[in-house]
Amino acid sequence: MRIKHIIGGKPLAAALLLAGALGFSSQAAAAYPDHPIRMVVGFSAGGTTDVVARILGKEMGEALGQPVVVENRPGAGSNIATEMVARAAPDGYTLYMVAVTSAINQTLYKNVKFDLIKDFAPVALAVRVPNVLVVNPQVPAKSVKELVDYAKANPGKLNFASSGSGTSIHMAGELFKQEAKIDVTHIPYKGSSPATTDLIGGQVQYMFDNMPSAWPHVEAGKLRALAVTTAERSKTAPDLPTMKESGFPNFDVSSWFGVIAPKGTPEDVVNKLNKTIRDALAKPEVQSRLQDLGAIPANTSPAEFGAFIKSEVDSWAKVVKASGATVD
Repeated sequence: MRIKHIIGGKPLAAALLLAGALGFSSQAAAAYPDHPIRMVVGFSAGGTTDVVARILGKEMGEALGQPVVVENRPGAGSNIATEMVARAAPDGYTLYMVAVTSAINQTLYKNVKFDLIKDFAPVALAVRVPNVLVVNPQVPAKSVKELVDYAKANPGKLNFASSGSGTSIHMAGELFKQEAKIDVTHIPYKGSSPATTDLIGGQVQYMFDNMPSAWPHVEAGKLRALAVTTAERSKTAPDLPTMKESGFPNFDVSSWFGVIAPKGTPEDVVNKLNKTIRDALAKPEVQSRLQDLGAIPANTSPAEFGAFIKSEVDSWAKVVKASGATVD
């Protein structure tokens, strides 16, 4: 009776229409993907977001039978890329390697043109990553306390780098500045790679960087690590103290990276992508490679990732407010 009411007395036609639609949806899902997929990254090549996207993209491409092409679109603390993907066709062929940055930007920027919760379909959380406080070897500090003492002895003379305004790296620096009560200047870059280049060159003195992008430079002796920002020590560097152990009990900051798609992307496509990502992250060789970089592989459903994103937006809003940081 319900079908008859809706279509004006043609239940058979309605049933056939419904069956045809379901059949088309099933065939479309089975055919996906039939051409290359692009994975947009909001930062320049070489940073942690880019590294994770390329590791995951390679595995996804092999499993799906179509290449997953990483496309770097740096700028405005990743907002340019986030807004672009929010407007993309919801067909599963444009994905976004979202980072904690986007959750921070939701309140750090006054006029963001996207809503991380309403404008996107969560696919899967990929990894969580500790940050690490690193300094140029010429800085005479071998502990967090020594860095604070050095900064206080040279007010206004030290610069700290970040991969862009609003990134977790930037906010970690602002939190450190606030809690240590030091007079230092923030220098934002378009990605972790150019920021690290200037840190190694001595143009800036320190930064909080993601473990995967910073650690190779620490091992090469180009940077000196002072502490990790997570509540617990990192398996990558078990001898390195945490910020809490270094005298900052309220300091607990980490980065995360995952895949999202434009809102309206078919549920069956989202589920197929989620399974592909989780299968890739379950491979021992992928886990080993990520763990060597300091990243911790995740395993979430789309719904779980969606709930996680909401919690991150809410918690970072409190940090932004407490720090007084703003970009606009």
